[in-house]
Amino acid sequence: MVRVDLFSDTVTRPTESMRRFMCAAEVGDEQQREDPTVNLLQDMVADLLGKEAGLFLPSGTMCNQVAFAVHCGAGDEILLQELAHPLLYEVGGPSAMIGALLRPLPGVRGQFTADQVREAIRPPAYYMPRTRALSIEQTSNVAGGICWPLEQIEAICEVAHAGKLMTHMDGARLLNAVVATRTSARQFAAPFDSVWIDLSKGLGAPVGAVLAGSRAFIEGAWRYKQRFGGAMRQAGIIAAAGVYALRHHVDRLAEDHDRARELAEGLADLRGIELDPAAVETNIVIFDVRATGLTGDQFAERTLDSHGVRFSVLGPHMVRAVTHLDIPPDGVSLALEAARAALRQ
Repeated sequence: MVRVDLFSDTVTRPTESMRRFMCAAEVGDEQQREDPTVNLLQDMVADLLGKEAGLFLPSGTMCNQVAFAVHCGAGDEILLQELAHPLLYEVGGPSAMIGALLRPLPGVRGQFTADQVREAIRPPAYYMPRTRALSIEQTSNVAGGICWPLEQIEAICEVAHAGKLMTHMDGARLLNAVVATRTSARQFAAPFDSVWIDLSKGLGAPVGAVLAGSRAFIEGAWRYKQRFGGAMRQAGIIAAAGVYALRHHVDRLAEDHDRARELAEGLADLRGIELDPAAVETNIVIFDVRATGLTGDQFAERTLDSHGVRFSVLGPHMVRAVTHLDIPPDGVSLALEAARAALRQ
């Protein structure tokens, strides 16, 4: 039995208060734009991000794919960091669905620079792909929940727009960055032509994300929402979870960050675990168990079998832990106890 689930913040379940709010939601035909709760959620997110309109979608992956489809055509090129979610975990969506190319850029801590973007934009030659869009992931998941600084974002987007690129933010954990850096969501979103936030990670909703941009962009996005199978009916029941989360679960993300740092500090004290607690910025802790003599899989199996603590494995020796609202009060201490036991076996 899993007692402490650090696998991801996607494992969160709706709270009892959220469930009651969902059950009482006013609903209509979302596909006809007649669901009042969906419309409320879309307006809330558009206002939060400083955009003209929003679009409720079943997942963050669909947000990325819809945005790329609106921005790009077959043979176009999308610039993104080499560890970005659309490149690693979305089954090559742009290539499969619209014929666009994903071009990875290297960089430390899951980020790249404005100079890299400037160098990567191809000249307008008829025999080359057209560099059409740029995407960043806030926070950078595989790099350890690292926040892109606002100044770096603004510099990158300025170069991109000067090169006639569309700019997109994969905001899966944007609100974690907002809470961690005390930079508003509007400030982070302002340089982007499209941006979305996830409702089913740290915010604790069971499903969904909202994509935002100009009214013209969202009208284009509606067509791909329908084409990709994302149009729904009485979706207000699930949209209500997002409304509740935005009203009640944003500020509490700071608790997840505090617990991640506590976990990181405890893990760093264990023999053989390589981890810099100072590098933990939000709710993701990534550490190397190579020097313990264990593989990542062995470490994760031992903590689960002995104490019911579940970690995720990112590579042969890399392990990840993600804190969230479903971690029990003694979850960090139990996770550290499980880690110590795994090293003793």
